[in-house]
Amino acid sequence: MSKPMQLDVEDCLCRVLLRAQVITEEAMGRHITNQAMLLQLLMLTDAMHRGYYTLDNFRYQPQDEEEAKDQAVSRSSSLSIVNYVKRLCFSGRGASALKEMQETLEKLSSMILDVNELVLFLTSYPRLYRQPYSMHLQLVNCMFGRQMESQVVINFLLCKQPHGPEELEVLPIIGPGYVGKSTLVAHACKVERVRDHFSEILFLQSHDFTDDELTTFTNECARKHQNHVSNSNKDMGFLVVVELVGDLHEDAWNRLYSDLKQCVPSCSKIIITSRSDKIAKFGTTQALTLKHFSNEAYWYFFKTLTFESIDPEMHPRLTYLAMEIAKAMRSSPLSAYITAHVLRDNFEIRFWCKVLSFFRGSFHKYASKYGGEHPLDAIGENKTTCIGRMAIPSEVCVLYHHHHQYSTEDGVPKITIQDVLYGNVKPRGKFEALAWRSSIPPYYSYVSTCEIQELKTAGVKRKRSMKDRVTLF
Repeated sequence: MSKPMQLDVEDCLCRVLLRAQVITEEAMGRHITNQAMLLQLLMLTDAMHRGYYTLDNFRYQPQDEEEAKDQAVSRSSSLSIVNYVKRLCFSGRGASALKEMQETLEKLSSMILDVNELVLFLTSYPRLYRQPYSMHLQLVNCMFGRQMESQVVINFLLCKQPHGPEELEVLPIIGPGYVGKSTLVAHACKVERVRDHFSEILFLQSHDFTDDELTTFTNECARKHQNHVSNSNKDMGFLVVVELVGDLHEDAWNRLYSDLKQCVPSCSKIIITSRSDKIAKFGTTQALTLKHFSNEAYWYFFKTLTFESIDPEMHPRLTYLAMEIAKAMRSSPLSAYITAHVLRDNFEIRFWCKVLSFFRGSFHKYASKYGGEHPLDAIGENKTTCIGRMAIPSEVCVLYHHHHQYSTEDGVPKITIQDVLYGNVKPRGKFEALAWRSSIPPYYSYVSTCEIQELKTAGVKRKRSMKDRVTLF
């Protein structure tokens, strides 16, 4: 490959990506209602994420074995770390890499030409919030990659549907655990036009919808409705948000829906969220399905969180390690926040190598025990999961239950998952650990019930409980 040609393509791709970033970041701060514009922006954003991924995957590779070995702090570092860094050598630079960058450049350049008119219209839409001066601040204070989904929710809440006054409109939102369903609803509820449209926003979170639970909730709705009528707010309805933790039987839903029709204004609306696609049949409109980010979008998200205001180009080997760590995390937003925090607090290559080696080792052991299942997938399904401890390889952390709670100081555990997985702490018995505390609505604290156990020594027969999915490796 000609070096000047490589540099020309790389430089052109950088400039096109910068222009795409300007357009998408400006659009993120606007309240765009045109669905066609949102779809066009989504396509441009996806192409931008793929472009950055292609460029970073090309750039951030160790040039040769000696350079890789130099990053291993010193020859006194552990043999496993040195040997691992040796294997970071990259031999794939060549015609295929140049071709991939060239194709990415051409596609993104064409898309930017297609959105020229869109750019002109952007300024006609009002701002959602004051734009932060840095993208990492924006990610901390808003929801990444869900602009189109947010607008679908807002449009449902504000628009009248053709079902008549006798029916309550229902929007089902479906998606795997920790993908952002509750956060998406909270963002929609935060919009001033939505708050002004409803006199009450009521939340019901339930595991099994017991009779007592439903009765208590509907009585509360009826009491608020009585106040609503006496205050002459007849033109305003209620918004009822049902966050379903377990399965919802049709009989329980029919009872809840029937009771709500009797005790809330007829112009009220319901949003129901669940991991199960079975709730789609309860909707009066098409269900909204949230999926995990693509690998390219997830890398953009994770890189921004990890490096914050630091330029990744100044730390190419750390950026390579961050890319490999991101690949191991299965596009989990919660894992991105937790791991980015750990890496920022230990900004040096030896520690990042240990984290990557720890991830790969723990995840491989888990997958080999459970037929290829990834532990982060098990966590997303709220299954009991077993993960090693980086600081104490002779121990494992068993994660029994994962839940979230509103972020008040009362009841939020002091110990964190970072302390458990990467530190030396060892609480006795089962305990709760804080995984992450969100800084955006609904301000959840994500908590796991854990227990630290000793590994079985070699030669001792392993004990496995398939019922509880706990294996001591």
